[in-house]
Amino acid sequence: MTETVDAVVVGAGVVGLAIARALALDGREVIVLEAADSIGTETSSRNSEVIHAGIYYPTGSLKARFCVEGRDKLYRFCAEHGVPHRRCGKLIVATDSSQLPGMEKLRAIAAANGAGDLAWLSAEEAKTMEPQLSCIGALHSPLTGIIDSHSYMLALQGDAEERGAMIAFLSPVTDGHVGHNAIEIEVGGAEPMRIRCRTLVNSGGLHAQALSKTLEGLDPATVPPAYLAKGNYYVLTGVKPPFTRLIYPAPEQAGLGIHVTLDLAGQMKFGPDVEWVNEITYDVDPRRAESFYAAIRTYWPGLPDGALSPGYAGMRPKLQKPGEPAKDFMVQGPRETGIPGLVSLYGIESPGLTASLAIADHVVELLRC
Repeated sequence: MTETVDAVVVGAGVVGLAIARALALDGREVIVLEAADSIGTETSSRNSEVIHAGIYYPTGSLKARFCVEGRDKLYRFCAEHGVPHRRCGKLIVATDSSQLPGMEKLRAIAAANGAGDLAWLSAEEAKTMEPQLSCIGALHSPLTGIIDSHSYMLALQGDAEERGAMIAFLSPVTDGHVGHNAIEIEVGGAEPMRIRCRTLVNSGGLHAQALSKTLEGLDPATVPPAYLAKGNYYVLTGVKPPFTRLIYPAPEQAGLGIHVTLDLAGQMKFGPDVEWVNEITYDVDPRRAESFYAAIRTYWPGLPDGALSPGYAGMRPKLQKPGEPAKDFMVQGPRETGIPGLVSLYGIESPGLTASLAIADHVVELLRC
């Protein structure tokens, strides 16, 4: 039996839910297909829950554009929908003089991106704000915040469903055929079915490339290679949290370094590190704690022995292999996929949560063209 629907979004993570909501607001009939049994079970729920200001990304990139647009939209959305969040700000710290040129470059990029005024603080000024911090200087980002990501996804889901969207859980897409007249996909699960749709949005996150490779008629050359970077987190236990703001070290090539984040309940966590892996696993190896202690003590020398406990791990869908420079989001509209009505999203890692509403609006515009 073949069901016919206007638009299908594959993936009920934060970006997929935002896209479903945007399509529903645009008057489209939308079904979201999710292989798991609930929303946001992978990358969307295993991250730092930070609202990024838009500091780190090359000016003109999709990451920079969507992060800044998405940040402003996200703060408004949270205020309007009662989503728990806090604009706590963060300090990006230099602990060695060799990092200072990079920090000045970062400040210039942030200004060009519209990430707000990053004030340069002396070591004394930074220590006044955070007495237990050790650094030779810091950049203060007042627009950075934290969010309850699950509450945000529930609000997106509620908005989408209120406007007629439906979510089908335990409904993996197993294969399909894309053509110029329609797109047909096979859906597994307890009640397998075939769905014919006018629009298909592949927001499969970690599985986006695998999904695209099952679509007969899609040029394989449009599907980029996929790499996995695991990010491990440790939580602070038995010690009063020493900071009231987020603390970030100078950024690294593959990530933003082992940084300090707070959740809305006041718990402090550290991470993520970068561990390149070949398969999705969420265990946290206690032996990695040694590198965490060393990294954290560069800016918090007072971290006691035994104060870190394994927390959780998240997987980041990378488009670059280990050792390569970071790559931008890849959002392919019908022009890039070569298929009317087909949009594919790849490499939606950080700042994907912050950027989600902006990405969603962009996808709607691509489908209007």
